[in-house]
Amino acid sequence: MTTREVNTLTGHAPPRLRMTYEQYLEWADEDTHAEWVDGEVIFQMPATELHQSMLGFIHALLLLYVSRLKLGRVFTAPFPMRLEEQASQREPDLLVVTNDNLSRVRRQYLYGRADLVVEIISDESVRRDRHEKFREYEDAGIPEYWVLDARPGRRRADFFRLDQQGKYELYATEDDERVGSVILPGFWLRPVWLWEDSQIDVLQAYIEIRGLSDEQSGQIDGLL
Repeated sequence: MTTREVNTLTGHAPPRLRMTYEQYLEWADEDTHAEWVDGEVIFQMPATELHQSMLGFIHALLLLYVSRLKLGRVFTAPFPMRLEEQASQREPDLLVVTNDNLSRVRRQYLYGRADLVVEIISDESVRRDRHEKFREYEDAGIPEYWVLDARPGRRRADFFRLDQQGKYELYATEDDERVGSVILPGFWLRPVWLWEDSQIDVLQAYIEIRGLSDEQSGQIDGLL
């Protein structure tokens, strides 16, 4: 696995239960914040304000870009992604499904892989996001995987894409001035936008990405 050295914090692991996937489907409801992996239910810890701030920004920006250019659909947790080959049902913080794969979207979950997955690290999810999900998403052939860390003192963003051998390669980090997307034509962002004290207005970021004129920007602003 091509990645930088991981600094792992010791945190309290969430509780786990054992059950079949059929039992899990019957047991879980829309308020359940958990994942099913190889017969085990893994509960998710409540999100922090920093986590929600970063997720809110990246979701709003991707949603605006994808919807206006009609490139697909954007989902946030809790919207499960069922990876049958890995015997898991994950709930990524954010996922993007392009037009070519919209047939995978079901009423309550995504059947198969997304095209872009974003996970935002919390104290208890470091190993899960950087190792367990990394391997699962790589094996499932998810083309693009972003791992973002908003925790105080750990501003880090790792952007992975599949190489020709089907393995994730790290193609950009928080040190890059701007990072382009593999699966969304023309989309890019400045990693500095992700941090709470640096986040710019979503519309302003969208205008910069699209390179819109003042007149075009005004037209967009009037529609929102």
